[in-house]
Amino acid sequence: MSVQIWTHCRAATMAHGAVAPYGLVEDAALVVQGDTLAWVGPRAELPAAWRAQCSAEHDADGALITPGLIDCHTHLVYGGNRAHEFELRLQGASYEEIARAGGGIASTVQATRAASGAELQASAQKRLRALMAEGVTTVEIKSGYGLALEHERKCLQVARTLAQTHAVDVRTTFLGAHAVPPEYSGQTDAYVDAVLQMLPALHAEGLVDAVDGFCERIAFNPAQIERVFAAAKALGLPVKLHAEQLSDSGGAQLAARLGAISCDHLEWLSEEGARTIAAAGTVAVLLPGAFYFLRETKLPPMDLLRVNRVPMALSTDSNPGSSPCTSLLLMLNMACTLFRLTPEEALAGVTRHAARALGLSDRGTLVAGQRADFVLWDVQHPAELAYAMGANPRLQTIFKGKPA
Repeated sequence: MSVQIWTHCRAATMAHGAVAPYGLVEDAALVVQGDTLAWVGPRAELPAAWRAQCSAEHDADGALITPGLIDCHTHLVYGGNRAHEFELRLQGASYEEIARAGGGIASTVQATRAASGAELQASAQKRLRALMAEGVTTVEIKSGYGLALEHERKCLQVARTLAQTHAVDVRTTFLGAHAVPPEYSGQTDAYVDAVLQMLPALHAEGLVDAVDGFCERIAFNPAQIERVFAAAKALGLPVKLHAEQLSDSGGAQLAARLGAISCDHLEWLSEEGARTIAAAGTVAVLLPGAFYFLRETKLPPMDLLRVNRVPMALSTDSNPGSSPCTSLLLMLNMACTLFRLTPEEALAGVTRHAARALGLSDRGTLVAGQRADFVLWDVQHPAELAYAMGANPRLQTIFKGKPA
């Protein structure tokens, strides 16, 4: 198995419990054996045995190296766009008013159903490549814009194909309980029955890594979400939840009780909700892009999350209606400026904690035994990644030990 060594770098390992901020190692060396990190530490302490086995040594020329970035909450596969709704909101309409009038998710469902698989792949590919250009090596892609078996299948198949054609790991999430489609208007429970029929079929085809739902007054109530999650758990699938975005629906408590790996949005999270997800080990996924784009004013309760030591991940929430964004680096800046995260918290949110939000333990830090996904940056300090709006200082991405 080939051994490569990277030197002349500074490594922000983001290791849990590290003494130095960011787990920063000055004048570091990284040893890659095959597709795995075999050793990370100060270059002066590099064991001679690794040099003896080295087949290629790379000079990082003073670059900062971080773990590969992880975008743990996206809706990359969809048809059309909702620029018209953007205009309506600027004229005073709310996201909820637009949704109740037949816009919102329903309009994207119509466009997605009308699009072919090839058309969906072409548009999603552009969005994925934009994320990859900023150092993303793992991305979660949700369905939820088909809302019928053939169209949910089509979207998940596109997501799987993207993983086969790009140097990135794609995790697929079934979000059939995203909205009630027009043909089920006024029949939410009947649509949940349909979702419960879709899930085992899609799982049997190997298209589902996790299951999500939207628990909100314009979507599904806790009892309906619990039915979907019970079916997911019966299949051995992890669950996650869109919760407390527009109101406190008790979704966080439901997610915690059912062992959800993440609870996402959380602007209206209560003190009880924070305590329960903390006790369950559920990751809070913060989505500053949606907060910004919808011009929300209710901030996530950062103090509650910190006091309860809830791990906080960050994501683009890339989607056509509330966060048409494909820049995870911009989310670092927004999380700091809007939610007052520290740059270190923000970087942990797109590395270590984002991995945990996807139930992945083999990435997100630069430590021995982790997968060799890392990024070289033309910056002096990790805080610069959150500091500069619109900048992209990426030099190179290494995915599974190879240049991406």
